[in-house]
Amino acid sequence: MTELLYQKDSYLQEFEGIVTEVDPEMHAVCLDQTAFYPGGGGQPHDTGWLSTEQSKMDVVSLKKIGDQVWHILSTDCILPYHGTKILGKINWDRRYQLMRTHSAMHVLCGVVFRDYGALVTGGNMDPLEGRMDFEFESLTRDLVTVIEVAVNSEIQKDHPIRVQILPRETAFQIPDLIRTKINLLPPGINEIRTIELEGLDLQADGGTHVHSTLEIGKTHIVDYKSKGKINKRIYLKLIN
Repeated sequence: MTELLYQKDSYLQEFEGIVTEVDPEMHAVCLDQTAFYPGGGGQPHDTGWLSTEQSKMDVVSLKKIGDQVWHILSTDCILPYHGTKILGKINWDRRYQLMRTHSAMHVLCGVVFRDYGALVTGGNMDPLEGRMDFEFESLTRDLVTVIEVAVNSEIQKDHPIRVQILPRETAFQIPDLIRTKINLLPPGINEIRTIELEGLDLQADGGTHVHSTLEIGKTHIVDYKSKGKINKRIYLKLIN
């Protein structure tokens, strides 16, 4: 099992770990704990480096398999042995951009759900830009402008962003915890991690976020498209 350090501290940039398994075919190692986000929920995986006393290895990808996180390393490095002590370092510039972007997506989701009751039907992001699909029957440029103004207004209110890990029974007593059209949480998960933008949005989420909405900066809705009768896509970009 890999302890997921990022779940409690998204700002952790360096950490120490021990190699618990090695997979030469995947050219990857599993650690007892990690601050690397392996990807999921529309947020891409982190990149960065693992270092030993002898070498520095690029982490080019990650894969979560069951309760283990595999760090896939560049093929030009020699894999460390089982039991090797590791220093991990996150590519912080990229991670922080993704944190800001992910939190911006939650502001967008909170505004749309609060003002229009629309559920999320999908989403994806890259550093400083993302898209989110909502259950809208119609979407116009005028409405998109209204949504953009509301999103930036909420960002400027500097909502604190709070992380909690709750027992499943407790979490599912929260109204509207699941904002997606389909509940993506498997029955076997006993603890649910929640992200709360205080006063605006509260939902289950496994990704990394900033401490407050003011860190997001200004956003701009750069485009919108119809992806079906009741499925509309909004493209959001951070502009500072």
